[in-house]
Amino acid sequence: MNNIALGRYLPLNSCIHRLDPRTKIIALILMMVAIFIPAGWLGYLLIGIAVLFLTMLAKLKFSFLWRSMKPMLFMLFFLLIINVIVIHEGTVLFTIGSFSVYSEALFQTLYIVVRLMLMIMLTTVLTATTKPLDLTLGIEDLLSPFKVIHVPAHEIAMMISIALRFIPTLIEETQRIMKAQASRGVDMEEGSFKEKLMAILSLIVPLFVSAFQHADDLANAMEARGYVPDRPRTRYKQLKMRKRDYLTLSAALLILVLLIGLAWLW
Repeated sequence: MNNIALGRYLPLNSCIHRLDPRTKIIALILMMVAIFIPAGWLGYLLIGIAVLFLTMLAKLKFSFLWRSMKPMLFMLFFLLIINVIVIHEGTVLFTIGSFSVYSEALFQTLYIVVRLMLMIMLTTVLTATTKPLDLTLGIEDLLSPFKVIHVPAHEIAMMISIALRFIPTLIEETQRIMKAQASRGVDMEEGSFKEKLMAILSLIVPLFVSAFQHADDLANAMEARGYVPDRPRTRYKQLKMRKRDYLTLSAALLILVLLIGLAWLW
């Protein structure tokens, strides 16, 4: 469980931990928008410096962020293979037999990899510095204006919070099932394609069963405590914006404006 980073809260004492959850959610959205602005490598460098600065302010170790990105390595390698096969633009870097690798394929893959890494790092900082309950309250408050058009703000906030909460649980359950399958002689790395497919199925089926069991147990526990989604609810903890929250939002907005300016000049 200690090797799992994404979706895990770390109870540290930092200025990022003390920020209002609504501030962190809005700042995350602004930074996500900034990531997709085509501002070139200078823009990505600016966002990268901001992410590293946030990590230091949150007192998180860089190894913690790296653990959150490790599950994405296989997908990034698969993306590289697809781009190399599909994209035939730019100059030819090298040729293997009748197969050529073009520069544009590597550049496009690198752009996507950098974007995904920045998004994962920002999301990890958010989940590591925000309690699940505070995250639920923040999302519900941000969605509350949409109640006028009958958007179930509380239900959406609760589902997002539960989904984030169960990411480490499902990863831990996957590791446990893989160890159990390995002790029974199931090898997921060797064998023919059919054997690997059967090995993956032997992992997915018990994982789905375990996930449904966890969901059923959680639903029964919430019903036993009298949880009714559409009833009016009171709060013990009240969210309040402070000066540091407005400064954080101003900084995130400034980064977004700078990247829009860089994209216009690019």
